[in-house]
Amino acid sequence: MKKWRCGVCGYVYEGDEPPDKCPVCGADKNLFEEIIETPPAGDQAAAKDKPEETAPPPESRGVDLGPLPTTPLGRVLNFILEQMLKHHAHPISVHFPNGVLPVAFIFTILAVLLESRALETAAYCNLVFVVLALPLVLFSGYVEWQKRYMGLRSRQFMVKIGCAVAVSVLLLIVVVWWTVNPDVLQVPSSGRTIFMLANLLALGAAVVAGLIGGKLVFKD
Repeated sequence: MKKWRCGVCGYVYEGDEPPDKCPVCGADKNLFEEIIETPPAGDQAAAKDKPEETAPPPESRGVDLGPLPTTPLGRVLNFILEQMLKHHAHPISVHFPNGVLPVAFIFTILAVLLESRALETAAYCNLVFVVLALPLVLFSGYVEWQKRYMGLRSRQFMVKIGCAVAVSVLLLIVVVWWTVNPDVLQVPSSGRTIFMLANLLALGAAVVAGLIGGKLVFKD
């Protein structure tokens, strides 16, 4: 059985031919490369029929950032992007809002049920933190998509990007709304229902984006 590696995300598939689409990232069939395994050192007969070297996995190749800029500012930016990719800035940064957002939503529900101003304040502060963290998450995610995944416009990436935009827009609306109207949770109304629904949709979009991101990382 042959083995094929996706040239975008590194997923390994076993079969006579590569799949039409990568089940992890959605890359086309022509972006797969065959993995040629090196025979054991003692198997001289097999060594004559097969290449001696194997294609290194994507992780060992590094990420091509293009030609080195000639301007000092360009070199500084190039260094920052290189470090972000090397140290996985996006997977690290996305954990902060993804971890805080569910807590903020739980605090919001409890604030309504218990009519607690303290829980309202806690939920509001947590949402403000998430909104402040989103620019770094979005920028690092864009860099990761462009440089590590070649800007592939597959369904998986488009859904992930759409969810990230939805989370950002919804939470920005929620925080601005809550800032302008601090009593939005106090009185039962259609406005409060819409406010809670916006929170729930933002949380759901964050979960979907996280699931796709996890699949890209773990290849399952």
